[in-house]
Amino acid sequence: MISQNSSNAALPFTLIDLTHTLFPEIPSWNGTCGFHSEIKLDYEDCSTDVKFRVQQLKLHAGVGTHMDAPAHCIKGGLTIDEIPLMELAAPSIVIDVSTKAHETYQVTPSDILSFENKFGVLPPHAFVMIYTGWDRFWQDPEKYRNNLVFPSVSGETAQLLLERNIRGLGIDTLSPDCPQNGFPVHQLLLGNGKYIVENIQNAQKMPPQGGYSLALPIKTQGGTEAPMRLVGLLFKKEITDAIEKMNTSMYEKERESNLTKASQLVRKSSMIINSEFSEIEEDPKS
Repeated sequence: MISQNSSNAALPFTLIDLTHTLFPEIPSWNGTCGFHSEIKLDYEDCSTDVKFRVQQLKLHAGVGTHMDAPAHCIKGGLTIDEIPLMELAAPSIVIDVSTKAHETYQVTPSDILSFENKFGVLPPHAFVMIYTGWDRFWQDPEKYRNNLVFPSVSGETAQLLLERNIRGLGIDTLSPDCPQNGFPVHQLLLGNGKYIVENIQNAQKMPPQGGYSLALPIKTQGGTEAPMRLVGLLFKKEITDAIEKMNTSMYEKERESNLTKASQLVRKSSMIINSEFSEIEEDPKS
């Protein structure tokens, strides 16, 4: 087997894989096999000098780590292929509720506000990931599916996230909505042109803020859902230090420039005032 160098040394950032691997036994919404890979031509049967293995994939669009486009439940909404590329790259936020999340837990606005009290108001256009810790059951499909009872997000929380103008919402469960609660999160977010990513893994490896996400669904024409590769990007310390130093330098230069301009303005104003007083003193009527 040929090993590939997986070092991130040449990159200015560290990559975090937030995507589950697809295999036939993975959890699915309806509890059946949502993914199947079949070998159509194997090395031994290949007639060319260079031997190939050719596979055919059969899968549900909403299987594994995948994206829901607005068209998933909004007629006339954007489909997977219509989501602008720039929308798929975003600052990432991770809200950790894993210490209190249980199978019927709903993320509430107070969870968001508690995060903001500690880290500041959510930045606009962020991709917000909810880490419940439920991904620990991924290798146990029955427990992960749990008759469609799992940690979810309340409609009120979705409304608050809309007010923060997020770009998308991700969660480490089958859905931010449990069917018994209806689908308010889907309706609110997708209805306002946002996207949803379900079945995230490794969200705990991302910082609460300061990271970035790259969400890359298979670009299917007219797709309402699509399997994807979700990647977290963390700029390395030397890069962030350099950026901070550059920002500090720019601030100092701007401050120095503003002080120079202010000094020149004061000097000019002083000259005008002295000139006016000089004219007053020379006027015999004054």
